[in-house]
Amino acid sequence: MVALCLIQFVDVMGVTVVVTTLPAMLRDVDAAPGDDAIVATGYAMFFGGLLMFGARLGDRLGHRRCILGSLVAFAAGTLLTATAGSTLTLTAGRCLQGAAAAVAVPSALRLLTAVARDERQRARAVAAWSAAGAAAGASGFVVGGLVSAAGSWRLIFWGLLVVSAVLAVAVVRFVPAERSARDGRPLNLTGSLLLTAAVMLAVVGAAVTGPLLLGGAVCAAVLFVVADRRSAAPVLPPDVLRLTRLRRGAGGAFFNTATTAVATLITIYLQTDLGRTPLAAAATLLPLSVAVIPGSAVAARLIVRRPAERVAAYGLALIALGVAVPLLDPRQPILLAASMAVVGLGLGLASVATTSLATDVPEGPRATAAGIANTTAQLGTAIGTAALLLLADATTSLLAWGLAAVTAVAAAVVLGRLRPVGAAPAS
Repeated sequence: MVALCLIQFVDVMGVTVVVTTLPAMLRDVDAAPGDDAIVATGYAMFFGGLLMFGARLGDRLGHRRCILGSLVAFAAGTLLTATAGSTLTLTAGRCLQGAAAAVAVPSALRLLTAVARDERQRARAVAAWSAAGAAAGASGFVVGGLVSAAGSWRLIFWGLLVVSAVLAVAVVRFVPAERSARDGRPLNLTGSLLLTAAVMLAVVGAAVTGPLLLGGAVCAAVLFVVADRRSAAPVLPPDVLRLTRLRRGAGGAFFNTATTAVATLITIYLQTDLGRTPLAAAATLLPLSVAVIPGSAVAARLIVRRPAERVAAYGLALIALGVAVPLLDPRQPILLAASMAVVGLGLGLASVATTSLATDVPEGPRATAAGIANTTAQLGTAIGTAALLLLADATTSLLAWGLAAVTAVAAAVVLGRLRPVGAAPAS
């Protein structure tokens, strides 16, 4: 369980770890103006875009095998990034890392839920997984800030290279191979490519607020729906999409990440408006990362007693409270840090509940369900960040900040009013 959760932690942290170090990275490789968008979004673009393909690949080739192969690819991308001397090499390394992460994450979650022996153990496993992912996103800001203060940004990637090797050894040593038969159906490359293109265009279009890219994402999505319905091996099987718990979990995952994307806005606000250093800005967000852990532990106990929809609603309500309170006086560092701890508690609750909902499906399509939930979470991060930054540029940072709180409240109300549905039968 530790090995699989660490894969989740490292892969999700890869999205945000460059946020505070991005200016230094771009200066070091003599990047041209405008190169920041592709360097900043390359990892998330490939991570979000290839998650569903990664899930199908795991079903086809074996999940443990795909994890080990992805760790090799992740290490190669990490080495390329650590030694990059140009924007092209830097971007290629980040994109390769993101692609490798997309293959590893659905398979890791599929194996994690498979080794749980009963409902209580599965709740603890999902809580650990959710805590790892939720803490990783916020920890990326902190790690980036600490490394920026301590030395070169390249140290991040040399460290990740070592971590990749350690994780590969841990997977070989501790993670059992699957006993169930593999899916012998073809991979449906046409559908996979169209879905990947749609998600990638949406992620990049949201990050750079490009109308043409977003329009291309819509067109690719329409073509994907047509192609996937005609395929004998659909990437998104209709019977899986009809699962109510999956839809609720994936929708909740979107709003979890879309609302906590305010962390990026807060980081920029602290540095540009208040003149804080990257390290000081990262330290302000540290309580968010730490508080995710007790929040996830509480959620693991709650979801076996109360409907997961209610637990997710509690979490989103706490996120809204933690985001809204600092608006009373955003210049107070103690108030902001305490509020980020509340956000972390809420994120821990909501992440565990939505992950439990999304993966509480029959064992066969569980990797597909994991891919769907992770894809919506990545889209939430990209779209939430883009929307908040766009509103901040057009109005004020504090107005965008408030929008995140209102959105979290609305999502909490919707989830809280849903009638709970039964869990999937034990496999």
